[in-house]
Amino acid sequence: MKYIARVEVALKPGHIDPEGETTKNALVELKYPVESVRVSKVYEIVLKANSINEAKGIIEEMCRRLLANPVKDDYRYNIEEIKP
Repeated sequence: MKYIARVEVALKPGHIDPEGETTKNALVELKYPVESVRVSKVYEIVLKANSINEAKGIIEEMCRRLLANPVKDDYRYNIEEIKP
């Protein structure tokens, strides 16, 4: 079966987000009432697995091994089966 996973990786609270700060400052300069901006990465991954549980295990492993740095990043994901 094929699955599609949407994985969002963002900095943990307390970590400085320079890209978010730069974006916030630019939006404030454009007169938007912005208090804060946090930037995250989103990965859309299509994978093959025998079950949703196997797909979740594969995505968890991908996050731990490559997509997220456990020291500074949090991640969350959603997985759906792709119907033929």
